[in-house]
Amino acid sequence: MTIASDFDIPDVDIQLTEYVRDEKINEAKTSILSFLVQNSGSVFYERQLAIIFEVQYFHWITVKALFELVREGSICSEILELAPKVPIRFFRMKANRYWKRQASQTIKLVQRFSTPSFARAIGFQGEILVDAALPLAGFNPIARNVRSFKERVWERTGHDLDRIVERQGVHYGVEIKNTLPYIPREEFQTKLEMCSFLQLRPLFVSRMAPKSYSYEIIMSGGISWILGTQFYPFGHQELADTVREQLRLPIACRARIEDGAVIRLQKAIKWSSRKG
Repeated sequence: MTIASDFDIPDVDIQLTEYVRDEKINEAKTSILSFLVQNSGSVFYERQLAIIFEVQYFHWITVKALFELVREGSICSEILELAPKVPIRFFRMKANRYWKRQASQTIKLVQRFSTPSFARAIGFQGEILVDAALPLAGFNPIARNVRSFKERVWERTGHDLDRIVERQGVHYGVEIKNTLPYIPREEFQTKLEMCSFLQLRPLFVSRMAPKSYSYEIIMSGGISWILGTQFYPFGHQELADTVREQLRLPIACRARIEDGAVIRLQKAIKWSSRKG
């Protein structure tokens, strides 16, 4: 089975990367251990736990906390195969001796939404919903999938910006990420540099982003619009419900982005305009 190439790219490679220890890790360890004790009959995979705890902690804080708990012997970790040469790491309490059956069921479910074709469909669905929502906040479409604007052409890398939109005479470079993990750091930096080079204000639309990303976007004169939910393509309501209920992931099938999210964008625009 073929799995989307970005499925198991970790937010941090804990085994290979030396890191400055954040004081938040201790707090995260306490919260995660309490959660796993309360769910001692269950097994969870790495990205799943990072997303479950993302309101309290950056993804990489959760991952580091998990590995410290494993090293201390407080919990167990096992690596299985999601697909040939594609690992998926599970975490569980030591007392849970019958975890393999649940892990196998989880793998089958993750496989359903991790194929390249479905990953592309998820990306397209995010673009469709964002394209429909931006005009509600006063944005006019200018171009899509571009690396040039006016007299400037981006040639340093092969990246494109998803959209260019305009609002009240101001042009924005738009990046849309309908994904569970954060946009990779290197790609994020490249898209920010593209916006600066093309003289566009950045507008990043994502399911979730760390505050450090949002800060950089705002300091660049742009807007970070966080939606909180990953949107599945139309016709996949049953899968969305199953993933949300069984894996506790923020998944939905919707015909449009909810009004509250558009209102948040409008407020961000006003704040950005005052700052600018």
